[in-house]
Amino acid sequence: MLRTADPSNLPAEPNPFVGRESDLDELVHLLGVSRCVTLCGAGGIGKTRLALRLASRLGTAHPATRSGGVCLIELADLDKGELRGHVAAALGIAGDLAETIGDRRLLLLLDNCEPVIGECAELCRDLLSACKGLTVLATSREPLRVPGETVWRVPPLSVSRPDGGESEAVRLFVTRATAARPEFELTDETRPLAEKLCRALDGLPLAIELAAAMVRVLSVRQLVERLDDRFRLLAGGARTAPARHRTLRAAVDWSYRLLSSQERLLLRRTAVFRSSWTLDLAEWVCAGPGLAEEEVLARLCDLVDKSLVVLDGEIAGQARYRLLETVREYALEQLAESGEEAELRGRHLAALARLGERFKHALAPGVRTSWPVVERFINLFDGLKAEVGAACDWSIATGAARTTLALLADTRYLLIGSGRKLDMAERLDRLLALDDAQVPEALRGQATILRGELALAAGDVEPALRHVRAGHEQCAAAGDEYGETIGAIVLSQLTGDQALLDRALELTGRSGDLVLESLAKAVRARSGLHHGRLKEARRDFRDVLSVHEELDNHYGQSLAHIGLAQVARRSGDLAAARRHYDAGLRLLRHIDARQHIVSCLAGLGRVALDEGDLTEARARLTEALTLSRDAGLRAGIARRLEAWAVLVAAEGDHRRAVLLAAAAVTLGGRQPDARTEDVLRPARDRLGEAVVGVLWAEGAAMTAEQAVACALDGELPEPPARPVVPVSRDSRLTAREREIAELVARGLSNRAIAEELVISPATVARHVANMLAKLGFSTRTQIAAWVIGGR
Repeated sequence: MLRTADPSNLPAEPNPFVGRESDLDELVHLLGVSRCVTLCGAGGIGKTRLALRLASRLGTAHPATRSGGVCLIELADLDKGELRGHVAAALGIAGDLAETIGDRRLLLLLDNCEPVIGECAELCRDLLSACKGLTVLATSREPLRVPGETVWRVPPLSVSRPDGGESEAVRLFVTRATAARPEFELTDETRPLAEKLCRALDGLPLAIELAAAMVRVLSVRQLVERLDDRFRLLAGGARTAPARHRTLRAAVDWSYRLLSSQERLLLRRTAVFRSSWTLDLAEWVCAGPGLAEEEVLARLCDLVDKSLVVLDGEIAGQARYRLLETVREYALEQLAESGEEAELRGRHLAALARLGERFKHALAPGVRTSWPVVERFINLFDGLKAEVGAACDWSIATGAARTTLALLADTRYLLIGSGRKLDMAERLDRLLALDDAQVPEALRGQATILRGELALAAGDVEPALRHVRAGHEQCAAAGDEYGETIGAIVLSQLTGDQALLDRALELTGRSGDLVLESLAKAVRARSGLHHGRLKEARRDFRDVLSVHEELDNHYGQSLAHIGLAQVARRSGDLAAARRHYDAGLRLLRHIDARQHIVSCLAGLGRVALDEGDLTEARARLTEALTLSRDAGLRAGIARRLEAWAVLVAAEGDHRRAVLLAAAAVTLGGRQPDARTEDVLRPARDRLGEAVVGVLWAEGAAMTAEQAVACALDGELPEPPARPVVPVSRDSRLTAREREIAELVARGLSNRAIAEELVISPATVARHVANMLAKLGFSTRTQIAAWVIGGR
């Protein structure tokens, strides 16, 4: 005899089922083509609830009759050897299971298989091979591994939506919070906090439900603030829930107890990774007493199968692994109790330093490393930036700076080339401030130069100059020619000192370091471009391109193409400028070299502006400003806003043009110049001096976020609480200066201008100097070009 449960006799849902609509649709289809589906996932991910809802939907396909139905069998509390008897009792079978089930159409829901996973696998194998009408839906923290099994990993609830709507996780939180406190509702203030809470809880339904239950005594803000102690906070589950689901700790404890000793060892050791890791890193860091290096892969596979380690895509062609934050917090507790934490932190730092040394060697003089290899290093470190930050924090806490400073110095090209705010400047300050006698003077000098480069990338020129100068002196005093060369190149970039570049080129000639030689030539080329020596700039940029083509270095090639594009645009060859910018973009399509990518996009936007193609200009400048905003570097945002001011002025929106021009000047920390005047002049003609002054004051008061929103979304700043005092800009030339500028454009010398205007040559020279300062120019040729372009 076979007794089956009617679908209506499945446990009634105690509260509304929230989310997973697309998951259910996919699983219904899957069970139509597969006879054994296992829902796998971490504890608290919602496997049981999803399986019950799925079984209810499938009940019509398995009607409760003498010939079949749906049967739920709970296995969480079973001991080994009890499975077959328990299943037989649940089905009302006194004889042989397979023989009694026979060909009946039955859906068997085996819930929480992990305590008896081996016996479950054997039972399912036997029944599925003998009973043609049987379908098995199992829930487990690891696969059954039986023939024909389809493993479906239950994902966390979504914590965000592309369309900006309410995510599954937030919907669940609100539903359960309202049940706990009926007057609860999300407001504009608490919605971001609820999203932050759900994100911090990894979208785990159990954790979210436990958090929601706490709104009866705590605000959402208090919940977020107390998440550092999540296991103590989330300990108020329903009394009638299974013991493993009453607290967050109990859910993780239950999984941990089911692990072997080696699996526990590896799990707690992986907690040393702040964000993610690769197999190589796991083998280098986590191998040790009790776990040989060759055993790490097998145990890592076990932890992935048991849903405690998440396979999170790939990084530089390698599988990337991570822990859910709740699991990591638990594993960190176990690591602290083990007494291994200090040793593991040291191995973690050493492993990253090992990768850094490999990257530096790949670019060393005489080494020819193919671009795909360099590209993998770039993407690997990009994916491991949180780990580098964690290593820095550990070094700061322990007062040992040498290895970490070496790691940062070895990866300086990656830190500077990313074009993003990586929060390394403050860490580097603290590392350099440590009284660590083990740090060699040369290494300290290189790290100090790097600190200056980070400041320069952020647009902070004064601290950049101070740090680079100090580091350059330290390297020179220590006899470190590599560090001295870097310092000389960056110092020359900051000061325009040609003698420093000559010294850098002399040193690279001795060392054979083609990368540093090309960087020195690139600085010289940019200087030539700035001073209007276009032939010299073109020659040097072509040399840079040639060197990096020989080295197969796409990053260096893109640097050269950007420079050549700028020269071409200044020369009026817009087609060539576009070709070079496009070439620079193509070279970087597989890495996130944000600074160069933004330069190419912004350059293409400028070329489109020059050609009058405002649609193309807007598209390119939107991409450039969006990337600059996401990078978080104020100087980059300021440069992009300057281009946007020109764009919206060309589109006829002179009010917004003035706002953006003011924001660009203020955020960039510079004085208005000829480019600013090109935006302000037509605005004054149409709006009047007073209105432009008010708009300038409002624009100068905008934050970077407000300025970006003004550009991208057209959002204007809120009217000030107090009347704005109009600000006049001194970028305009006086009547006498404009008169002299016209004569400069005609090609007259200072003496000829003096004779024309009946003033002294010294007076003319003073006026020309004032014009250069106001307009941000360095040559008379630039003044002439500006005058002619404004006619």
